[in-house]
Amino acid sequence: MSLFSGHPEPDLVGPGQESVWDYPHPAIAEPTDRHIRIIHRGVTIADSKQAWRTLETSHPPTYYIPQSDIAMELLAPNARRTICEWKGQANYWDLVIDGERLEAVAWSYPQPTPAFAPIRDHLAFYPDPLDQCLVDGEQITPQPGEFYGGWISRYEAGPFKGIPGSRFW
Repeated sequence: MSLFSGHPEPDLVGPGQESVWDYPHPAIAEPTDRHIRIIHRGVTIADSKQAWRTLETSHPPTYYIPQSDIAMELLAPNARRTICEWKGQANYWDLVIDGERLEAVAWSYPQPTPAFAPIRDHLAFYPDPLDQCLVDGEQITPQPGEFYGGWISRYEAGPFKGIPGSRFW
């Protein structure tokens, strides 16, 4: 990886891919027709073709799923809160299945900033602790780094923020 202006050289973009280095800054939200599924312990947590994705330079997409496509009875509010400079205050959710509790595995924006109004009350999930997070049937790779919630699939070319040395990208 060679550096220019403090950023890495983007990976080559293959057929059907988009470079995360072409994503905008500041971030945006847009609808997607990709099939998003989340399965944990054999239970379908989410199944949607109505998700939105957020895009930001150097990050893989984060998918926001409408609550109508989520098994909300498996989720419980968590007291954790964070602030995103683009989207506003995030509320977190725990996933509870068969006595197992995954804390703060999902988040939502009940009152997002105007630019992100379409993702109001949609939930995004950290893929790392979950058994299967699928985009069009493909098991994704979680975005590196403990804080990030992006989903890396065959559709994205990196490198991706979160790898060692990417703190100031």
